[in-house]
Amino acid sequence: MFCKTYGNGHRLYLAFHGWAGDHREFSAIAGRLPDDACWVSVDLPGYGDSPSPSSWNMDAITEQLGTELSELLGAYDDITLVGFCSGVVLGLELARKHQDSIKRIVMIDPFAFLPWYFKIFTLGEFGRRAYASTFMSPAGRKITEKILSSMQTSDADFTGAFVEADHELIQNYLRLFASLDGRQVFSGFGIDVEIALGEKTFGAVKKSVRQIQAQWPDAPVHELKRTGHLPLIKGARTLRRIIFG
Repeated sequence: MFCKTYGNGHRLYLAFHGWAGDHREFSAIAGRLPDDACWVSVDLPGYGDSPSPSSWNMDAITEQLGTELSELLGAYDDITLVGFCSGVVLGLELARKHQDSIKRIVMIDPFAFLPWYFKIFTLGEFGRRAYASTFMSPAGRKITEKILSSMQTSDADFTGAFVEADHELIQNYLRLFASLDGRQVFSGFGIDVEIALGEKTFGAVKKSVRQIQAQWPDAPVHELKRTGHLPLIKGARTLRRIIFG
């Protein structure tokens, strides 16, 4: 599994990117670290230079993550997992199975459920055609960018990641997330949780944060001013303060 490492401190920060992303999403944060930090940005299974999972279910993907990252998980006493968007889901599942290693998770703009405007892409042949017309053509991406911009605010190109994307991989992940029970994934267990979300992000993210707070009522929630669902660049300075404490 491909990992990009920054720094060599004794505190490990393990970063999981979002849907259709890769390890580069965190470069603005990882470029400036405290002296005691080691930051590892992961290409999740199938993305970038990481191999695809043996099967498209959460157990197989979590097992692959645990196996590939076992050396890291065993080498540090102080581990924080940083998840963005759907990377939070995979991070939580890994942390649940490695509670002896991972003590804290920072959730950035998390989805606790798949909203209807993404779920439609999982509806059989209709969903495949809808996905193709939305993300696989320049005209479709342009229209989609306008629609999504009306639902949240971002300085970033929301559909830019789909220009050279592995669309089969992205749809496999989408179907996986659609099949999950968010109440089970986000059920509370013994981990410190901190949440950051864009002030102008999707309504589904804000609803998700309320659901997560019901499980971790003591979790601090930070609203990133003047940012939408893609806060990793514009909100990098604030996120660094949240993540590194």
